[in-house]
Amino acid sequence: MRFLGEYAAADGHSYPRGQRVVVRSDRGTELGEILCTASPRTVAMLDGASRGEILRPLGDQDAVHASTVGVEQERAFSACRELVGKRRLQMELVDVEILFGRERIIFYYLAEKRVDFRELVKDLARALHTRIEMRQIGVRDEAKLLADYGDCGKPVCCNTHLTAMPPVSMKMAKLQKTTLDPAKISGRCGRLKCCLRYEFDTYVEFERELPSVGSTVVTPKGRGKVVAQEILSLKVVVEFEDRRRIIVGRDEILSILSPGRGGNGRGGRRTGRDPDDRDARSIDEPGEDDSDERDGFSSPRGG
Repeated sequence: MRFLGEYAAADGHSYPRGQRVVVRSDRGTELGEILCTASPRTVAMLDGASRGEILRPLGDQDAVHASTVGVEQERAFSACRELVGKRRLQMELVDVEILFGRERIIFYYLAEKRVDFRELVKDLARALHTRIEMRQIGVRDEAKLLADYGDCGKPVCCNTHLTAMPPVSMKMAKLQKTTLDPAKISGRCGRLKCCLRYEFDTYVEFERELPSVGSTVVTPKGRGKVVAQEILSLKVVVEFEDRRRIIVGRDEILSILSPGRGGNGRGGRRTGRDPDDRDARSIDEPGEDDSDERDGFSSPRGG
């Protein structure tokens, strides 16, 4: 899940960026990668960061051990999927993670309803002889674990640099005048693409600088009505009394005689609800929190 944290180096040893290391975290012994020095500025940017200790650089024996863990993960996944089918549990197994130190095995799954998997955990503990943890995730976390490339041809954002996935709404797509075809604005998770949020704040800031649609404005070419906005270029489309439509820059607008719908002229924001926004809603459904660990349950070693 690519947790970020502040880890102290033993004996004041320094590690270069990109160095793979063995660390001790609150979950157990894990593999990690050095990103940068934990300066006050970088630590302040971490939200709920974990803390721990760097034990050693990744050695040859550690690399061999890590490869065996990968083989064991495949075996554990198959065993769990077989037991889920045998008990007919309404859950979809997504992935499995075995910590480097084998302190526990974490199974990630999807489920529409709460699942009673206490007997499943006991079966897994007896079969795998270690502590078992079941973690329910959402579809966005599933993409974070398994997705590869997006429509842009690059690795999906949730699998590369995004550590927190903020909500995305249809309003963001409409403001940026992107196509509203669900097939084109949905990511690998089936929800609205996270990248729709990247430029949204800029669009909102620029929109404040323009008269709203429906405003009556005075320009050097006469008086007209704003019928559309070109937000990124800070221009508006003005329709004059003779039905001419001309693109006018923000600096060419001499005055605003009357604001448009819900607006109050330049710098005004629309305060009324746009009828077209009836479909606008957050990417996260009510009651769903993809980043929340629900139904967490652990079984002691050996069941």
